[in-house]
Amino acid sequence: MEISQEQYKRLNTKKGIYALLQNSTLDAGKAENFLKYEQRVAKLQEELIKMQNWVAEHQKRVIILFEGRDAAGKGGAIRRITENLNPRQHRIVALPKPDEIERGQWYFQRYINQLPKTGEIVFFDRSWYNRAVVEPVNGFCTEEEYEVFMAQVNEFEKMIINSGIYVLKLYFSISKEEQEKRFNEIINNPLKKWKYSNVDQKALELWDQYTLYKERMFKDTCTEFAPWKIFKANKKSKARIESLEYILENIPYQIKDEQILQHQELE
Repeated sequence: MEISQEQYKRLNTKKGIYALLQNSTLDAGKAENFLKYEQRVAKLQEELIKMQNWVAEHQKRVIILFEGRDAAGKGGAIRRITENLNPRQHRIVALPKPDEIERGQWYFQRYINQLPKTGEIVFFDRSWYNRAVVEPVNGFCTEEEYEVFMAQVNEFEKMIINSGIYVLKLYFSISKEEQEKRFNEIINNPLKKWKYSNVDQKALELWDQYTLYKERMFKDTCTEFAPWKIFKANKKSKARIESLEYILENIPYQIKDEQILQHQELE
């Protein structure tokens, strides 16, 4: 391993040494990129705390939906985004499959029960859009239930927004090859095996069906009042940075540090 004097100065800290040890080849260039990523995340997290304080002080309500293919990095992005937030003023919602009582209710009812109270941000790790893609692809709902959902979802979101709730819809997109690679990593990691569900096992086989339903979801539910924002998530660090930037850009908290919010390209 060769390292220049300038690289030595930049990496000769606890964080720099940690970054260097994150790759088996002790690549100084990769370590510098990792350090830049960590520094960028920290700056954006500081800004996110300001946003959360604004939400709390002004009694605002915010919903942020994270959707995407299985293993696209939604949960990891949410954890990184929320790790320094006040836990009393935000919630992460990842609902299990509906129980017998919920199956007999209006589809949106279980999600209405999770809407934010005043001064709160709610992050949905998957949301009502399960019925737009995951459920029809896997046969968890009927064609009629799917069509009813598609006919109602825009009005449902319009009612939420008209009540004063901010709604952001984020979609993490990965390639088929990247999904397969991540599934293999999960299967071979004893600490992550629990993530690999029965639905995940069929995801590659059903790739094309997921694509068809995903494309209709974008076509029919990307509205002027609640648009979709798609993030290319083959590189997790890039998707996390861009999603953080997007959230901060689209919630009108005060006072924003516009210099921090200026997009910075990371290698």
